[in-house]
Amino acid sequence: MSNSQFEPITIAKAKKAFQGEYIDDDIILFDQFAKLPFPTESRILDCILVGLCLQGNARYTVDTEIHEVSAGDVLIISHGQVTGNFQRSHDFNGIGLMISFNFFSEMVKDIHEISSVFLFSRSHPVFRLLSDEEEVFKEYYNLIRRKMRDNSHHFRKDVVCSLLTTMLYDIGNSIYRIQQLGDRKQTRSETIFIQFMHLLEENFRHERRVSWYGQQLCITSKYLSESVKQISKRTPNDWIDSYVVREIRVQLKSSTKSIKEISQEMNFPNQSFFGKYFREHTGLSPSEYRRS
Repeated sequence: MSNSQFEPITIAKAKKAFQGEYIDDDIILFDQFAKLPFPTESRILDCILVGLCLQGNARYTVDTEIHEVSAGDVLIISHGQVTGNFQRSHDFNGIGLMISFNFFSEMVKDIHEISSVFLFSRSHPVFRLLSDEEEVFKEYYNLIRRKMRDNSHHFRKDVVCSLLTTMLYDIGNSIYRIQQLGDRKQTRSETIFIQFMHLLEENFRHERRVSWYGQQLCITSKYLSESVKQISKRTPNDWIDSYVVREIRVQLKSSTKSIKEISQEMNFPNQSFFGKYFREHTGLSPSEYRRS
């Protein structure tokens, strides 16, 4: 079964199933993991889940691989990964948050190191925090929750975004510490995936050909596709499209540039092709999306 056939886990659905603090469909907090309706059947994540186990233990699969968490463990399930078969002890509990892929990408788009270390979580979705790192995680979580509850704050979403970014720095530092301590060598596919993502972050605005990225890495398009799919469960085209569409959405919503100007900046051959591409991926024309 392809990933597209799995029912997605979205923030919009989570908002209906669990009364957590949230902002739009960008982020939702969970104070008690014990109350979450974790899936027993396979579901694909249409966001990023970051959680901290506070007590008990749980067992689940990510892309068919079994993982276990216990008190002090951070779990990260990335956008596009398939999770399910969830089992937990009677005393299992924790805190966590779900972040939309677009919101996360926008936060880390200019922070190369953070986006790089978070790629580590795709092959290491569970890792143990030191006691002081665990306390810092909880402090960030409580402060973010407090700010999310302050609906009168004019810059509420911006403050939450800044706090989340800072929190990600600290989680990234923990991941970096674990990377340095590990004796496991990076596989060839992992190296290619990370190199591809670095190239993509720098070049997606003007280059959408998988063959071009393969040439830069001195490998064939087929080998690049196989390596990226093996590590991320997504094709290079999936990654390219997600970055391109995210950038177009940001430009349409937050800039006064004309659709023609955005089309030219994103290196589309013409405005008509640009419109067809955007509609294919969002269901809306650029002008419809801008008005929505």
